[in-house]
Amino acid sequence: MPRYKLTLEYDGAPFVGWQRQDNGLSVQQVLEEAAFAMTGETRVVAGAGRTDAGVHATGQVAHIDLERGWAPFRLSEGLNAHCVPHPVAVLAVEPVADDFDARHSARARHYVYRVVNRRAPLALDRGRAWRVKASLDVEAMRAAARALIGRHDFTTFRDAQCQAKSPIRTLDRLDVARDGDAITFAVSALSFLHRQVRSMVGSLIDVGAGRWTAADLAAALAAAERSRCGQVAPAHGLYLARVDY
Repeated sequence: MPRYKLTLEYDGAPFVGWQRQDNGLSVQQVLEEAAFAMTGETRVVAGAGRTDAGVHATGQVAHIDLERGWAPFRLSEGLNAHCVPHPVAVLAVEPVADDFDARHSARARHYVYRVVNRRAPLALDRGRAWRVKASLDVEAMRAAARALIGRHDFTTFRDAQCQAKSPIRTLDRLDVARDGDAITFAVSALSFLHRQVRSMVGSLIDVGAGRWTAADLAAALAAAERSRCGQVAPAHGLYLARVDY
C-alpha cells in the first residue's frame, strides 16, 4: 500500500484544531474527506503536530496510505480541489517508504509566533498576528529567552490539560527579532508540550513590556508550577512553519 507525505498550509481560524473532534470541523477531517471524495477510500491522515484551534500552518506535514499508486502532482491537485472551500492547501506530495511516519519520524519542529507591536488595530494581519499595544523591549526579551534554551522541566509553560507523560523537553532555539512593528519569535525543538510555545511567548511579552524581568522568567521556569506562568499568547499568532526529517 503506497504511502505519501503531504506538506500542508492552512488558516487555523475556522477549525477546532488539527485533530478530529466531536465539537467542530478539524483540518484532519477536511483532508480525510477530500481523500475519500477523490479515491473512494476511507483513510487516516496522520499529522506531525496536533495544532490547537486557531493555530495556522505554513509547513505542516502529514502522511496517508492509499490502495493504489498516484502521481504526486495528480494527488495534490485532486486533494486541493476537494478541500475547497476550506482554507487548506496541499503544497507538495511525495511518495515515501512504508516506515515513514509524519509524527514519529520527525527530527525537529519549527514554530513561528508573530506579534505586531503598535497601537493601531490590525487590518491585513487581523487574525494572523497578535497586536500588542505596549512598547516592547526586544533586547530584554532576547536576553530572558536564553534561560529557556536547553533541557528543562517546562511544567510552568505546560497547559494544565497537557497529556504528555513528562514535562521534560529540550528547547533548541528561541530567537526574537524585530522588523519595524513586526516582532517574530522563532522556536525549535524535537517536540513541545501542549501550549508550550504560546505560554513562553506570553511570558516573554511580559518581560518586553517591563512587567517581568529576566530573573522573574528564570524563576518561573525553575518553580515548575503552572500558576507561575505569565499570560498565554493567543492562538492566532502561532504558525507551524516546518518539520525536519
